[in-house]
Formats: sequence, C-alpha cells, structure tokens
Amino acid sequence: MIGLVLAAGAGRRLRPYTDTLPKALVPVIDPEGGDARTVLDLTLANFAEVGLTEAAVVVGYRKEAIEERRADLERRYGVKLTLVENDKAEEWNNAYSLWCAREVIAEGVILANGDTVHPASVERTLLAARGEGRRIILALDTVKDLADEEMKVVADPEKGVRRITKLMDPSEATGEYIGVTLIEPEAAAELADALRTTYERDPQLYYEDGYQELVHRGFHLDTAPIGEVSWVEIDNHDDLARGREIACRY
Repeated sequence: MIGLVLAAGAGRRLRPYTDTLPKALVPVIDPEGGDARTVLDLTLANFAEVGLTEAAVVVGYRKEAIEERRADLERRYGVKLTLVENDKAEEWNNAYSLWCAREVIAEGVILANGDTVHPASVERTLLAARGEGRRIILALDTVKDLADEEMKVVADPEKGVRRITKLMDPSEATGEYIGVTLIEPEAAAELADALRTTYERDPQLYYEDGYQELVHRGFHLDTAPIGEVSWVEIDNHDDLARGREIACRY
C-alpha cells in the first residue's frame, strides 16, 4: 500500500497564491523565520505516520514547483515520491486525473485530495477498516452539518454507497466524503474502467462520478466514519484561513 495525492489542479479561487503554485503547495503553516508547510507536506506527513514509505503525486498545473521540492519532501518525510503527469490538468476535471494514476492504484493506495487538510487519524481509520472483502473504502464525515457545496454520500449499512454527488438535498445524505479513500489492488482495474467511462462521457466530471459509475455497475463501495475530526477542503481564501487554524493543532 502506498500514498497517492491528486495535486494537478490550478486552484484559481486561491489567487494570487496559485498564480505561481499548484493549490497543494499553498502555505498552510507559515511560521516566522521557519519553513512553510503546505497541504502536500501535511498529507505526506500523514502517510509517513501510518507507515507508508512510498507515494505518488499526480501533477499538472505548475508541476515544476512540485518537481523542485521533490527531493526535500522525500528527505523530510522519508517517503519516496513518484510524479505522475496529468497532461490535461488545466482542461479536464479530476476523473481524468485519477485515471492517469491507474498503474499506481494497482499497487493499492490511500488516495488523498491535494486540497484536504486532515489529521492522520483519517488514514488510521481507513487502514483499520480493511478486510472482509472491502475493496474501496471512503472516509466519511457523519458529524458535520451539510450544505449544497459538499460531496454528499448516501450509504446503506448492507449495500454500501448508493449515491455520491454534490447535487443532493443535504437532508438525504448519510455524510460528506472528505476526499480520502483506501483502494485495494483488487479494485484497480474496475475503477480505472469506470473512470475512463466517466471522463469520456464528460471531461468535466469528478472522480467521485467514477465512484457512482461503479455503484451503477453493482460494485460495493464501503465507508468508514472518521468521527468528530477537524478537517477542511481548501477551495478559497476563507477555507485557507480555516485550514491554517486547523493545521496548527496537529
């Protein structure tokens, strides 16, 4: 099992930071006179904390910024990094981005979005949920009050995930998918095919639409509730302020 980070996006709502950096390298912890830490730093630290020694990062927009930091990140977190290029990062959405990492997924991965600040307890929860035939396990926040923008999930105790979409009445949802998934090697081929079907239908679809495609095909997706955990998906400057507040606690 290795780590996988989706870090190809431009993050235009975080300008001017993202004029020169991918979203995953926007500083989250920026102490005076010290080294800034980014979402990518925090995620790699989480991987290291749960014993992962290898990780892949899907790069695209401003990929050179991650390439320049690669050796330092490897040294700092003790995680060997492989960079996977998304050649359509500024044109297509992340269903294609995850498909680009299909060979990595075949090794079994903990996938983390490159804009999600969260503690290592999330990865530990997913690892603890392995077994009993579970092939894909989504980290689910069942505590947070939901609104329209969240990636909402309806999950059945017996049948697993039934719906995953932002386009749902929040009152219908079991919880919010936080952007972290454990994917076993046995699921890789089916997931890759579902992702391809998804981006070929519409290049602007999310990889979560690929998860929904799997559900339509009868694939059982599981969830693991993360408990009362502080986390945030960083899309804009308000989210960034929240991320900085949260990250200082870890």
